[in-house]
Amino acid sequence: MIIQPLYDAPQHAEQVTDWLWQAFGPTQPRDFFASIVNHSQKPGALPLTFIATEGVKLLGTVGLWRCDLISRQDLFPWLAALYIDESQRGKGLGGMLQETVTGFARSLGFTELYLYSACKNYYERSGWQYIGDALEYPDKSVHLYRYGL
Repeated sequence: MIIQPLYDAPQHAEQVTDWLWQAFGPTQPRDFFASIVNHSQKPGALPLTFIATEGVKLLGTVGLWRCDLISRQDLFPWLAALYIDESQRGKGLGGMLQETVTGFARSLGFTELYLYSACKNYYERSGWQYIGDALEYPDKSVHLYRYGL
């Protein structure tokens, strides 16, 4: 298995776009997610998308973004859009993708990282600290997490 920036394997951009659209926003236009993915493939800049592959098969994806929660633009940067192919879940890949993003953020000099999720008790197992609830547009309560790098 290889975890690498999407810009090193751009042939997976369409699948990453479909995953993000289906998992995080089927009520929004697919083009919205295509724009996110397309603008997260520039070496040395944020946002950045990482992918996990085995041979030609895409296994999962995660992003390091400037902002992922519009109501908390005071926090920066964000681990965002973690998605694991259903056939690969439960094998530790989510943790490996998180480690990739936290390590990369650390190498850029960041001292903390944020994420939000509707899930409870998943990210805590990887060392994330719950710091309260926040509001996802327009009115959905989500859990906010911080990770010290």
